[in-house]
Amino acid sequence: MTPIPESIEAAQSRLAETGYVCGRDLATLVFLALRLGRPLFLEGEAGVGKTEIAKALATSLGRRLIRLQCYEGLDAAQAVYEWNYPAQMIEIRLAEATGDRDRDALSSSLFSERFLTRRPLLEAMSPQEGGPPVLLIDELDRTDEPFEAFLLEALSDFQVTIPELGTVKAAEPPIVIITSNRTREVHDALKRRCLYHWVDYPDAEREIAILRSRAPEVADTLSREVVEFVQRLRGEDLFKKPGVAESLDWAKCLVALDVVALEPQVVSDTLGALLKYQDDIARFQGSPARQLLADIKNEQRRAEQERAHG
Repeated sequence: MTPIPESIEAAQSRLAETGYVCGRDLATLVFLALRLGRPLFLEGEAGVGKTEIAKALATSLGRRLIRLQCYEGLDAAQAVYEWNYPAQMIEIRLAEATGDRDRDALSSSLFSERFLTRRPLLEAMSPQEGGPPVLLIDELDRTDEPFEAFLLEALSDFQVTIPELGTVKAAEPPIVIITSNRTREVHDALKRRCLYHWVDYPDAEREIAILRSRAPEVADTLSREVVEFVQRLRGEDLFKKPGVAESLDWAKCLVALDVVALEPQVVSDTLGALLKYQDDIARFQGSPARQLLADIKNEQRRAEQERAHG
């Protein structure tokens, strides 16, 4: 089992080794969450890297990643455990066929570990090879408030109760990462039990570093043009601004098309890799994309001239 980082710098370095480039502020919260055993609550726009940090943590620590993908209507049974009803029915039919009438023994057998299907929360509280897992509770804001209240109780003591078997308590609490896209406000009671960080869009230099780390096949000149274009685009009034995930997708698409530098036609043809709503694509296809690209090129030329005369 890989030990947790001994410092903020070590945490930042370990994440970087997995390809996750973050600032010192986020690395500090990751270090504290690991050191104090507190859940880490991450909010931010979709595509800024909230889910990826859980994956990076699991990789850097050599731990299993267990993911609970949240959605509307998710309840405790689906998140914690379920009984394997088809297998139980087969067991009942076999008992009837063999003439086994010991109802107490049959009932005890039916509600045993053999027929228990462990869902993410229960699985995360069970002993794991390699140490406590990383439990990712992804997009909590998609669930209903009753599930949020249940989760509050479950994470307070890291235990759940199965009526037929009793209480299951984690011998060692999992490393918990909770994410939210802020489609609704998560209750303060849950946030108070977590360390909190707002994951924002990266600045240009960090986004270039992310592209270099996650998509090394993209040439440096093209990476800078992609990041500059995306950074400008985020300043526009869009229904959904492109995240880092879209920047990476777009850069990889450009490489697949053997593009070495951004051109107006290429930008218009590939906007679907960057923007995910038709209204946004329609707004920037053609002249707007051409003008935005021209502004970037002009600024690059002025910067080169200033360096040449400096």
